[in-house]
Amino acid sequence: MEKICVVGGSRYFGKLLVKHLQAAGHQVTVINRGSTQPPAGVEHLIVDRNDEAALTAALGSRTFDVVVDQVCYTPVQAAIAARVFDGRTRRYVMTSTIEVYDPATAALQTVPAGTPVPEEIVDPAAWLVAMDLPWHDDAYLEAHYAEGKRQAEAVFTRAGSFAFSSVRSAHVLGGGAQEFTGRLAHYAAHIARGGAITVHTRALPTVFIHYEELADLLLWATTADFTGPINACSDGPLDVHDLAEIIAAQAGREPVYRTVPAGEEASPFSFDRHYAMSNARAKELGFSFSRATEWLPGAVAEALTSEPSPTA
Repeated sequence: MEKICVVGGSRYFGKLLVKHLQAAGHQVTVINRGSTQPPAGVEHLIVDRNDEAALTAALGSRTFDVVVDQVCYTPVQAAIAARVFDGRTRRYVMTSTIEVYDPATAALQTVPAGTPVPEEIVDPAAWLVAMDLPWHDDAYLEAHYAEGKRQAEAVFTRAGSFAFSSVRSAHVLGGGAQEFTGRLAHYAAHIARGGAITVHTRALPTVFIHYEELADLLLWATTADFTGPINACSDGPLDVHDLAEIIAAQAGREPVYRTVPAGEEASPFSFDRHYAMSNARAKELGFSFSRATEWLPGAVAEALTSEPSPTA
């Protein structure tokens, strides 16, 4: 049994991770702002992680074997956490994102289309950190989500007081109404109504992961001993046509497309640039992935019974 702290953990795969940790016999503490109660038997600290003094006071004399940070989006948040957990944990795992590789958001090394993107394309040890940017502005943060994650990884990597790993998640699907982006439900409802999906002329593949598989991977990463970033994605990249055809088959429809040139806005998961990740490092370290086509039909079936998000 280990003492594990989860920062966030109030919804979707984070909530499932908390249940997995508890089922594995670990002593679990959840830190969030109190909107959702953790399962019985899990310690709950209600505090704003952005308030350093309050976070320090809430933790008191507690120490942990591992901290899993589900809700770190900026270098400012990372710096606060690095200071507060200095001397309180031996390992820190941060949930990051495939978006760190998006070439539209940073000057990155070019990876030829069709070549899975490895972790070293974004090296947090060498990434520039700018703490004075308006990270507290919600509109700025939304527009610079990928850069916030890159810089947060960089801060933790340089903290030096604990072993650090980031889990760069692919697009997460599954769980019906639990899927908080609402994107799959939006696609499913749109295709079921016979609506057209807007796609790029040359739509490039991306990678996905089921929320249960991501929770399993985070559980594995929590008690592993590697450091640095790992990519988390199911086997088998899919482009927007693959996705639409699987949804259409479940809905009993034929997919309808409207094509736009590269550079124009299209439906979610239609990409005119390449940044589909490689999961080779996680496999080499011992994690086994499913194929996306194995679980996607079931996730679509769940989505077809869910209401799409109005902002999807």
